[in-house]
Amino acid sequence: MNYDVIIAGGGTAGCACAYIAGKLGLKVLLVEKNSFLGGTITSSLVIPAMKTSDNAINIEFFNKLYSELELLGGAITYCDGNKGWFNPELTKIVLDKLMQEANVEVLFESYITKTEKNLLPYTVTIESNNLYLYDNNILSHPIDTKYLVDATGDAIICKNLNCEFLENKSQPINLRFIISGVNVQEFSNWIMELDKDRDVTTSCTVDNKIYLSTAYTWDKSKNWALRSVFEQGITDGIITEEDSNYFQMFSVAGTPDSIAFNCPRLVKNCKNPYIEGRAAILRLSNFCKKYLPGFKNAYISSIASSLGIRVYNRVKGKYVYTVDDLRTGKQFDNPVVVSNYPIDVHSGKKDGSTLEQVNREYQLPLESLMVKDNLFVIGRCISADFESQAALRIIPSCFSMGEGLARYLAKDSVCG
Repeated sequence: MNYDVIIAGGGTAGCACAYIAGKLGLKVLLVEKNSFLGGTITSSLVIPAMKTSDNAINIEFFNKLYSELELLGGAITYCDGNKGWFNPELTKIVLDKLMQEANVEVLFESYITKTEKNLLPYTVTIESNNLYLYDNNILSHPIDTKYLVDATGDAIICKNLNCEFLENKSQPINLRFIISGVNVQEFSNWIMELDKDRDVTTSCTVDNKIYLSTAYTWDKSKNWALRSVFEQGITDGIITEEDSNYFQMFSVAGTPDSIAFNCPRLVKNCKNPYIEGRAAILRLSNFCKKYLPGFKNAYISSIASSLGIRVYNRVKGKYVYTVDDLRTGKQFDNPVVVSNYPIDVHSGKKDGSTLEQVNREYQLPLESLMVKDNLFVIGRCISADFESQAALRIIPSCFSMGEGLARYLAKDSVCG
């Protein structure tokens, strides 16, 4: 059994790559460890996708995903023009549909256990956690592919092939959650009156539903409107000081009574981040119900099944993209991403985080996705230094790099 492209990982970058490659006529196999696609959007509840440059490239997949979700009431354009407000559950359904439209073969609850390089192509062996789903033809026999793409987020395939990695530096991780049963009108009225800083707190009406966003951190460098509320919660023993280190909320597209939380941010070395994260979620939920108007009858409706990991392994590829490239807006012959998202480095220390605005657009070159001999990497583990990766790891950029790679593979396949 042979494929043009095998992609390990059906997250944001992997799905974009698979869809565009399939649409361009390549035979694609997408191998995903979960029972659904979407990665950070669906399993980690990373919503909404952050807004990036109006001049972004390789956005066909992003626009297609948005339009299909919009038809189901699962996507909105926020008042700041951001189209990335997605509903995570409906995203699972739409991604299934898009893969079928592009003739992409998807293996769920599956993973590549062995990878061999035999000149060209690569040969992989795949196993599944659910043997009920698949016959033995694809699971028990080696499969050949001309192109192999590591979209696992942790660079698992590259690690198995003994690729070279860049220095290992980290940011704090999150375990996100959603609270439902919120009186959004009541909370919106209160928070908009409390916080006049429209760089922090916003609210708007879309399709006759109220959508909002607000935030707080324990950093003293900013005069947060919610500071006295959090200090009271700590004094009363409802939350810990560590719980207050980072707090951000967004409405969820299509669900007018639900709020998604970009927290807790786990700042200590946890023995088990899932256990400690879920305990923190319960405390934060109780905090919201006690101190925030509109949350009296609210309840936890969803907890992410995967941690929100900002950076882990980064592969050393053909070109290592640097923060100097980003800051100077260096131009490349084969860009796959155009963005202006800031350098966003989270820290577990007070006033230690960085959000450096970039005064120009920057490009990520195709060569930062190239590892060796038809092996490629997309997503958060690309060939980039720590600071530039902190700007490039957002969902729209991952969509673009996946799509950009697919277009290159389709062209290379014809030329080759």
